[in-house]
Amino acid sequence: MLKNYLEREGYSVGLAGDGEAGVREALSGHYAIAVVDIMMPRMNGIETLMAIRAHSNMPVIMLTAKGDDTDRIVGLEIGADDYIPKPCTPRELTARIRAILRRTIPTKDSVDPAAVIHAGALMMDPQRRVVEWNGLPVELTSTEFNVLETLARNVGSPVSKKILSEHGLGRPLARFDRSIDVHVSSIRHKLGQFIDGRSPIVTVYRLGYQLIAE
Repeated sequence: MLKNYLEREGYSVGLAGDGEAGVREALSGHYAIAVVDIMMPRMNGIETLMAIRAHSNMPVIMLTAKGDDTDRIVGLEIGADDYIPKPCTPRELTARIRAILRRTIPTKDSVDPAAVIHAGALMMDPQRRVVEWNGLPVELTSTEFNVLETLARNVGSPVSKKILSEHGLGRPLARFDRSIDVHVSSIRHKLGQFIDGRSPIVTVYRLGYQLIAE
């Protein structure tokens, strides 16, 4: 049903009947995004996501059981870009896919050096989706990149979770949704700390998160 709906929306869709086949398809280089169900034979969704993340940063949306916060948090911590609780409508899934692809597929415009973001030790090139910290490459998922880019464009100022969700995930922030918190935690881990032990991303009480340049 989802395949037929997505194809009517103009997408080319491949199906995999189990986690092992899903990993092979996801890593084939033929797809721009993967939608992974938690409940699958041979390899469950978490194992499938781990196998994909070991070789690729392609966007991944997890389908989780409604109310199962554990699977959602674990999936986000491993590197899922977003999750959708089941049962979900084809329209909702299509909207999530469209939002993520809109923020991850580079435009056809030539690379503009002026578009490169510099914030202290951080360098981000949105056109090439490249991130460096202290001159070393940093591997981020598509959503992590979008969240960090939003913080970098507002370096020195707090950014609300509402804005981070809208710009990073492409959807409004839902009540009790911890997705942004998990993504920020992962970004902090990947960037590391300043020499004095501080994190470059600080929590601003009741306001959100803030990237500091030094």
